[in-house]
Amino acid sequence: MGAPIWWVVVLLVLGLSATVSVAESHRQKLGLCSKKSNDDDDDDESPYNTDAGPVPDKLNVHLVPHTHDDVGWLKTVDQYFVGSNNTIQVAAVQYIIGSVIDSLLKNPDRKFIYVEQAFFQRWWRLQNKQMQKKVKKLVEKGQLEFINGGWCMHDEATTHYLDMIDQTTLGHRYIKDQFDVAPRIGWQIDPFGHSAVQGYLLGAEVGFDALFFARADYQDKAKRQADRTMEFIWRGSKTLGASAQLFGGLLGHHYDPPPEFRYDIHSEAPLFQDDPLLYDYNVEERVELFVKLVQEQAAQFRTNHTMWTMGEDFAYEYAETWFKQLDKLIHYVNLDGRVNVFYSSPSMYLDSKHAANETWPVKEDDFFPYADCPHCYWTGYFTSRPALKRYVRRLSGFLQAARQLEFLVGKNETGPNTDSLEEAMAIVQHHDGVSGTERQHVANDYAKRLSIGAAEVRALLCPSLDCSRFLSRIASHNNSTE
Repeated sequence: MGAPIWWVVVLLVLGLSATVSVAESHRQKLGLCSKKSNDDDDDDESPYNTDAGPVPDKLNVHLVPHTHDDVGWLKTVDQYFVGSNNTIQVAAVQYIIGSVIDSLLKNPDRKFIYVEQAFFQRWWRLQNKQMQKKVKKLVEKGQLEFINGGWCMHDEATTHYLDMIDQTTLGHRYIKDQFDVAPRIGWQIDPFGHSAVQGYLLGAEVGFDALFFARADYQDKAKRQADRTMEFIWRGSKTLGASAQLFGGLLGHHYDPPPEFRYDIHSEAPLFQDDPLLYDYNVEERVELFVKLVQEQAAQFRTNHTMWTMGEDFAYEYAETWFKQLDKLIHYVNLDGRVNVFYSSPSMYLDSKHAANETWPVKEDDFFPYADCPHCYWTGYFTSRPALKRYVRRLSGFLQAARQLEFLVGKNETGPNTDSLEEAMAIVQHHDGVSGTERQHVANDYAKRLSIGAAEVRALLCPSLDCSRFLSRIASHNNSTE
């Protein structure tokens, strides 16, 4: 006969108790704890200790979560924001920003930086007062930081300096009005080379304390890695000299982490498997690889602080795929104890570098031309799409003149006014805009926006001037310069 039923029940209970006991023992061994969310309406708790910060006697690894959102490239700016036309590229910025905010609210230690105000301001206008209040609190606490802060991340080779100033000012104005803060870090991680004008006029003179970027000539970068001169003092102006200098930094691994630690939803990188009840437990293996890669990068930089940029193009559409793994990474690496890792930002990183009281090399010129391999110079865009480049330059002058007249007669907030052309001009300064590196339908979209903005400006000017004579003189002047 089979065993009595009560024996079966006893064995099941004993087996379950043993399993729970082993799991709890393993949980304690891994140092798992409970951590309250910073959202008063959220009862979620995190078992991972993520409240670390810089320490003086270890290698400090600053994890900087971010996303790089092109204001037009393979898709138009509107398509990127709403997430349409996904046969070309799966990207929806409205969900990136919303998902990041939700993840930041779950853990007060998490941080995130954001750049492109052309996208953020669209998202902001769609939020209710309650959500806007939560976002303001995140900014006040330093969990969400705006860096660079322009309407886009502008190109540095084919743009006019006035247009670079205008698009930067537009973004900074919104940030100041809504959050009463001003960005202190430049973040030009994707433009194809960097001008000295960016270093002093759009850097130090804007009020930035530092400028970080990812692209430099492959030979220049290799030498800097060997000499530990990846970071430097950049004096871009021979006239202004040290009065217009700032801290410059070339990122160690482009602007993304090594492929083994990319955690976007479509990533193939191994995840932290720390559940003892499941197969493929790999905590020690993941920690060992991270420490190895960190030490390799740190050998190329000065001081005991190094930065890992945890993001890539249009990353964090489902932000928890990143943040859950980063929580585990911080927890287990710090338990290991060989290096110290924590959520950070470029501002925190810069402050740590400054506190180290290190002597830095000086850079006095630009980073042009850019090549990423032998005979691979990124210089064709200096002259590509010449019609778009000329259109942008002509309308730039038109906008400057219209602004002066608008100031004299008084701005009509309900229109017509110069706002539409100002935003269109700001968008096209993007490093895949006026540069000409975008797809044709995107170039058409830029031109359409400029045309609509210019038409509104003409409607503004004509009531105050003899319109036919005014436009005739403009046309005559343009023809004489051709």
